[in-house]
Amino acid sequence: MKVKDHLSKQQHEKMKSKYKNHKPERIDWHDLMGMNRDTYKRGRGGAIRRR
Repeated sequence: MKVKDHLSKQQHEKMKSKYKNHKPERIDWHDLMGMNRDTYKRGRGGAIRRR
């Protein structure tokens, strides 16, 4: 069940008018998921090195 099903008509109209000009945030998904991070690997002799 959605939130708007629980609201009265007046509450629904008030919320709709409040967020009429609301723009979604711009999200950099690669940065958020950690895809732009350095990767490390164990090299010869067990030393950790950046790839």
